[in-house]
Amino acid sequence: MKTLKQLLAGKNRPLAVVAPADTVFHALGVMAKHDVGALLVLDGEELVGIFSERDYARKIILQGKSSKETLVRDIMSDRVAYVTPDTSLDECMALMTEKHFRHLPILDEAGALVGVISIGDLVKETISSQRFLIEELERYIAG
Repeated sequence: MKTLKQLLAGKNRPLAVVAPADTVFHALGVMAKHDVGALLVLDGEELVGIFSERDYARKIILQGKSSKETLVRDIMSDRVAYVTPDTSLDECMALMTEKHFRHLPILDEAGALVGVISIGDLVKETISSQRFLIEELERYIAG
């Protein structure tokens, strides 16, 4: 299985980010443009939160608020778990499963944002790794 560093190197999409002072409506537009379910919230270069579809559904729609008037900082998740590039994919999967996260930011040793991994990325890599292992075992048995 690939390492988190290798998985990041293979991702060529730009990070989808917003600022805490952006409106939720603007954030939804960024999500649509990047076709993602969550955005990293940066204050300058500092990661200060995550804004997700879940935040929108629970904190805007269900509470009858306006996405054009509400700021991201008012509804984002501000207690953000993160991993480092040295974290194994299995550790990422365990953390995301235990905490019910779908997106996990990756910070380097200095605390700088280097990427984000989604549960979809992990599932895709797990399937690829299993497919490779099955092919190797079939070659060994046939060999």
